[in-house]
Amino acid sequence: MAETFLEVQRDEPGSQRTFGEKVGHMVDREWTARENRRLSRLLRAAKLTSDACMEDVWTTPGRGLAKPVVRDLASCRWIEHRHNVVCIGKTGCGKSYLAAALAQAACRRGHSALFTRVPRLLQELAVARADGSYTKQLARLAKIHVLVLDDFLLAPLKDHERRDLLEILEDRYDRSSTVITSQLPTDKWHAALSDPTVADAICDRIVHNAHVLTLDGPSGRKTKGLTTKEKP
Repeated sequence: MAETFLEVQRDEPGSQRTFGEKVGHMVDREWTARENRRLSRLLRAAKLTSDACMEDVWTTPGRGLAKPVVRDLASCRWIEHRHNVVCIGKTGCGKSYLAAALAQAACRRGHSALFTRVPRLLQELAVARADGSYTKQLARLAKIHVLVLDDFLLAPLKDHERRDLLEILEDRYDRSSTVITSQLPTDKWHAALSDPTVADAICDRIVHNAHVLTLDGPSGRKTKGLTTKEKP
């Protein structure tokens, strides 16, 4: 605002801007600067692995992702209603990109977000349990508006890992939103989680209020990868 004030002072004597317009200009510049700084803080805290955005999400035919669905998700109404989003598909189909784009859209709307892979998160919780910060870590995760759990059920979970995951989801249920990516369809989660009781509890807190998206199509990594030139 101080910089804008000095800029306004340099106006020509015959400037047509009124005093009120000059003050309004300073306030607008200050508000915009604060919003930009807040967005930068939210994006840094989200730890996104790519510069994903909803505008660049592929909606090509056969992908299983329609433009109206993308527009609705980009509005972030699902966050306001405390719904979850589940992205299912084989490796390379763009699950993680879509999840990161949803987190980025949340940040642009002023929501806090965090992108993390499930194996890494569970490892961090194991360390937190050992150093006494386990409860603090759970409380931190519970406060995040949009938590992205990437690579869910990529590998079998141990008993304490299943229970850690349940604690996270229990704290978030009907209070905030969770985005999950997985190669396994939701109807196979119960068997993959092994423990029937914990599996029931985890699935109940995720699937029943979730927008389930099944992505298809060729691998995006393969499409963007280097191609081998034919030898002459």
